[in-house]
Amino acid sequence: MSTKPDDTGGPMTEPCETCERETPHDVSIELRTESQRTENAEYSREPYRVSVCRLCSAERSIRMNNA
Repeated sequence: MSTKPDDTGGPMTEPCETCERETPHDVSIELRTESQRTENAEYSREPYRVSVCRLCSAERSIRMNNA
C-alpha cells in the first residue's frame, strides 16, 4: 500500500475500499498493545499504520512488522 500526491499538488491519496476509489486519507502510526494480560503488556506493543478516509471516515489498520 502506498500513497501518492494527486495531480493538483493536494493531500496524499490512496484507495478506499468503502468509497471504491482514490480518496484523501489521514495516515498515522500507532503503537498498540496486543496482549490482553496486564502482566508484561509493555512488551506486546506493535506498530500499526492507521489510515482514515477523509470522505467516509472508514478506518483501516495494518500491522507493520508481520515477521
